[in-house]
Amino acid sequence: MQLPDEVVNDVRKRLRRVAGQVQGVERMLEEGRECRDVVTQISAATKALEQAGFRLVASGLAYCLEHPEDAEADGYPIDAVQKMFMKLA
Repeated sequence: MQLPDEVVNDVRKRLRRVAGQVQGVERMLEEGRECRDVVTQISAATKALEQAGFRLVASGLAYCLEHPEDAEADGYPIDAVQKMFMKLA
């Protein structure tokens, strides 16, 4: 299944943001920052990564609903996309 360019661009932007957050967490640990602050940043990075995954699955689900035969031929029947969603949920 080919993802639309706007979805790919959005997910890449989200992943760059997550990478920056992870680097920030590493710096916080180096600096000896408070545990609660580090955990807050880890939580934010986790949520951002989940959102990137949900964006991909949402695009795939829309494709499956709009083009069910093509999606199945591409190896993405609706039940497979639902399983991907459940992995993120």
